Amino acid sequence: MLLGYARTSTSDQVAGLEAQERDLTAQGCERLWKEQTSAVGARKGLEKAISFARAGDCLVVTKICRLARSVANLVEIIERLEKKGVTLRILSMGIDTGTPTGRLMLNLLASISQFEREVMLERQREGVAKAKAEGKYKGRAPTARAKSDQILELDRQGLSREGIASQLGIGVASVYRVLKTARMAA
Repeated sequence: MLLGYARTSTSDQVAGLEAQERDLTAQGCERLWKEQTSAVGARKGLEKAISFARAGDCLVVTKICRLARSVANLVEIIERLEKKGVTLRILSMGIDTGTPTGRLMLNLLASISQFEREVMLERQREGVAKAKAEGKYKGRAPTARAKSDQILELDRQGLSREGIASQLGIGVASVYRVLKTARMAA
């Protein structure tokens, strides 16, 4: 059975999700899981698709970036699928892990992708070091500290730490850090 998985990072990307759904349906996918969530967040649709898949099935995605957030994540997903006897097909790359050539190509492309990422990070580190040496590097602006007043107000209103983080779009650890700093200052 062909199983389709479609994902966009935000709810604003309706056209992208519809295009993926169209392409997966055209490929003959009998079941389709779609979601609008960041690749770094929980991907419940992907988990449901993998859980549903049975030996002999094929999980189909339009692009590799819709499935995995990194090479390590891709390898982990492929291993999970292989343990279940499920193959993976990536439409944009013409890759199907149900064939020896498809597995070889995916491994090669994953290795090249990892190499590109490492080279990019190396260049980034060099650029940051140069900017620091020239006194131009300021670092990332702290997001949670800029929202300290809002955090403290929501805390006074009795909102949970998780609720504050969710409402302000910051991490729970950041909420705890701001509250701890405020308590120590008081």
